[in-house]
Amino acid sequence: MNPVLIFLFALICILLFTAKLRLHPFLSLVSVSILTGILAGDPLGAVEAATSGMGRVFSHFAIIITCGSIIGLVLQKTGGTSVIAGDIIRFSRNPLLALNFLGFLFSVPVTCCILAYVIFVPIAKESAAKLNNPPISTATALALGTLASFNLVYPSPVIISASEEFGANTGLLALLGFFIAVPTSIAGYLYARKFRTGEGSGTSGPSRPSEKGEKQPSEAGKSAIEEVKEEKIYGNLERLEAYVPVFFPLILILSKTVIEHPLLAFLGDPNVALLIGVFLSLFSARGLGIATLRTLVEKAVRRGGVVLLDLCGGGALGATLAMTGAGEALGQMFMQMNLPHIVVPFLVAAAFQTVQGSRVVTMLVAPSLIMPLVPQLGLPVEILILSMASGTFLFSHVNDPFFWIFGELAEIEPPQVFRAYTLGGALMGVVSFLLVCGVYFIGF
Repeated sequence: MNPVLIFLFALICILLFTAKLRLHPFLSLVSVSILTGILAGDPLGAVEAATSGMGRVFSHFAIIITCGSIIGLVLQKTGGTSVIAGDIIRFSRNPLLALNFLGFLFSVPVTCCILAYVIFVPIAKESAAKLNNPPISTATALALGTLASFNLVYPSPVIISASEEFGANTGLLALLGFFIAVPTSIAGYLYARKFRTGEGSGTSGPSRPSEKGEKQPSEAGKSAIEEVKEEKIYGNLERLEAYVPVFFPLILILSKTVIEHPLLAFLGDPNVALLIGVFLSLFSARGLGIATLRTLVEKAVRRGGVVLLDLCGGGALGATLAMTGAGEALGQMFMQMNLPHIVVPFLVAAAFQTVQGSRVVTMLVAPSLIMPLVPQLGLPVEILILSMASGTFLFSHVNDPFFWIFGELAEIEPPQVFRAYTLGGALMGVVSFLLVCGVYFIGF
């Protein structure tokens, strides 16, 4: 069977399983992986590829995702996140821009844009009330800020797997991603400003669609909401103890790219740096007691496990599609259309993102599709990765758990979620891609 047709079949099946049948993402992705192998005429090879793909993803992400989950939950419990959020809001003359920056700042450290939004949306709603703005404006500014850094800034889960796949220069990738993400986030803030005029006010809450084909928040998303609602803040930490667990690991990660030293190479490894962050966060929460800390860690590990399962499913599908030759065939089709080479990875990622809804899964699968085309595209791998990452902004809709969580916590209707979240994200994707093109044509 033609590899391009196999790829299209896989996309349709994922859309059917996730949006219509509402099957768990892990089961959807693994099932489609096996079906893809059967269509390719190599079912046993598909099983081997799927299991090896899952193992590769688990080895790359298990420590990172689990540690990030622990740091975020512990700081939330101790009030560390409130300390940092309060500082940002207090010292800002533009609360809407401050909320955008808040989402941008925390999305990568907690390794989940949804979790960053869930943690800080109460501040967004309180700010809306104080500023007499509709909740949609502050919620949109916050949510789009989380997307900007999560989609573009190393070591976000969206970026880190692709960087390892292509062997990118992580220091260069981190700097380029950051400087592209900042104006992209500001574009999201400017888009959120248009809702300050009263659009979105007076909504009593989002409708809970029950029509077939529409997707409710995932179990992981519901769990994140419930945990934030249930947690009670222990008390304000000293500022140093609030900031260090978040920023010290990031400093270690970046330092190894600037200074070549064996010790920094070890400490700056994302796995080691985030593990250090875990112990720093636990030290800052020492007043909670051993029993409470054990409960928090167990809850964070469970939450991280749900995320890891979805990622492993994406790894399985990516490996299976690579086995079929779908990436090379798809790329050749784009190349025959005489598109600029930098557009190809952007379109591949945007197509996959639109169908299955998870940015991290997209960036696990898209590199497998693009890898055979790297010599023909002739792009620096850092530019190639950021082009794909820009495609993950387009188009997030009912098959994206963040779509429903955004509407539920902002208390707005689905049509408004489309206008605020889906269109806002699409605008940011275009801005990000244009910036990547600018960097490529000017700096490379």
